[in-house]
Amino acid sequence: MDETLRQLGELLLGSVPTVILLALLYVLYIVIVHNPLRRVLEERRSKTEGAVEKSKADIAAAEARTSEYEQKVREARAAIFRAQEAQRKTALEARNSAVNEARSSAQAQVQVARADIERDRAAAEKSLEGEAAALAQEIMRRVLEPAGAER
Repeated sequence: MDETLRQLGELLLGSVPTVILLALLYVLYIVIVHNPLRRVLEERRSKTEGAVEKSKADIAAAEARTSEYEQKVREARAAIFRAQEAQRKTALEARNSAVNEARSSAQAQVQVARADIERDRAAAEKSLEGEAAALAQEIMRRVLEPAGAER
């Protein structure tokens, strides 16, 4: 067992330079590779996150412009609708005015026609009264005329 312990001690003593080299290699790896690599990765991550934040801000600005554009379109449509309503109202008023004028003109013509008809009726009545009187006289003359005096 002494021999085993002695061999073990020699092995440990022989491995000291390997352990020192391994520790030195680890320190050099940390200083030369790991820390710069970590800094580059952190920088890349911050740039990526910054780009993501910038793109989110750009998207929000685009959405705001889109919303503003849609609002302007709605306002323009409403203005067009109001203008169309005003035109319809003006056309309706013009039509109503024309209808009222035509109605009053027609009523005036009807009144003139009624007056003409009334004059014609009165003239016809006078004419008929005159003819009726003449016919009555003719009938009376023929009825009262002697029987032999007929033509």
